[in-house]
Amino acid sequence: MISYETLFENNRQWIAQKTADNPAYFAELAKAQTPDYLYIGCSDSRVTAEELMGVGPGEVFVHRNIANLVNNIDLNVMSVINYAVKQLRVKHIIVCGHYNCGGVQAAMVPEDLGILNPWLRNIRDVYRQHAPELNAIADPQERYNRLVELNVREQCVNVIKTAVVQLAYLSDGYPVVHGWVFDLHTGSLIDLNIDFEGILKDIMDMYNLASHSPAGPPTA
Repeated sequence: MISYETLFENNRQWIAQKTADNPAYFAELAKAQTPDYLYIGCSDSRVTAEELMGVGPGEVFVHRNIANLVNNIDLNVMSVINYAVKQLRVKHIIVCGHYNCGGVQAAMVPEDLGILNPWLRNIRDVYRQHAPELNAIADPQERYNRLVELNVREQCVNVIKTAVVQLAYLSDGYPVVHGWVFDLHTGSLIDLNIDFEGILKDIMDMYNLASHSPAGPPTA
């Protein structure tokens, strides 16, 4: 186990390394942030956004929670998305899940998990929506991995449902929403190739929040 004091020594070494390469590194870093990416990932300690993407400080705006959920009544994630789009003007929003996700696995177990119940219900709803596909998968690990992927997709849809994303995309052509999965066994990032424009088009009957005129009844 790394001692608490070691963390501060690591920090001193990191400062020395950065300033050796560029004496003005921290002065420049303090000026502003202009990231092109918003990363919404899992809080799992094994999945560190900047490291797995190969980027440094200032290059990605990060939000993490259990099982990378985008819940429209979670003011935390909604505030992050709003700030990233309206203030930072990010070009890409990435929802990144990972195989062996404890939150997804917990949601697959029919038991009372206390305060986690309302949070995990979002994942259980994803399972319910895709139950025929998931139940047809005989291998439990493959079913688990598939739910990780489906959960990422559904969270991407939740991002696309937000007014701030719709308005920015219609005005500027960005941000574009992406869904990824990180494979802990190989270290690889897997692009799920989310059809952003297709999803946006499909949900517009019900979730068009970018129109200034009253919406008519949803079509069949």
